[in-house]
Amino acid sequence: MELFKRAVRVIRANVNHFVNGSEDPEKVLEQTVAEMQLNLMQMRQGIACAIATQKRTERQALAANSQAEEWYRRAQIALQQNNETLAREALSKRQSYQKTSQSLFEQIEQQKQIVDRLKQDMRSLELKISEVKTKKDMYIARARSAQASYKLQEMLSDVSSTSTLSALERMEDKVIQMESQAEVITQLGGDNLEKRFDDLKSINSVDSELTAMKTQMLNDAKNHTTPGNHF
Repeated sequence: MELFKRAVRVIRANVNHFVNGSEDPEKVLEQTVAEMQLNLMQMRQGIACAIATQKRTERQALAANSQAEEWYRRAQIALQQNNETLAREALSKRQSYQKTSQSLFEQIEQQKQIVDRLKQDMRSLELKISEVKTKKDMYIARARSAQASYKLQEMLSDVSSTSTLSALERMEDKVIQMESQAEVITQLGGDNLEKRFDDLKSINSVDSELTAMKTQMLNDAKNHTTPGNHF
């Protein structure tokens, strides 16, 4: 029995440590929402940077394409002046800018995919944050209810302990004894009062009978002294 009690105390201590020493559910939820908000802000900043990089790359690609067209125009001028060597150099420059422009446009397509993926992730995170905010109060209420239920069960467990029940039984016996004593005193008091009234009735009865006897004796005496009654 003592071993069982000791095991119960150990289990209760572990539960107390879990309930009281573990993380506060409300703080965890608030911290989770705050972290998600921070992640959303960082993601928005990342998308903004990606878009800015994409636009800068687009400007660079357009500039490279413009330079390629410019060098093609110069090659035409060189040919018009029968300067093939200069025209060949101009076309070489044009090809270089075309390669640069093509490479930049390829980067732009990759950057667009990255931005689209980031935007999709951002929308998913926004929906998740909205869901968490909606359910946060419910989770907090459930956590509070669970803690209150645990505290109540702990109190009931304490009340149900052997020592507590023994104390309650002793108090119950004491109250019953006091009620019995009060009842006996009440009955004794009532009987004494009734006895006094019965004695009073008895005295009145005796007095009445005594008075009747006296009256009878007086009547008998009068009858004996009435004339005509002598022999």
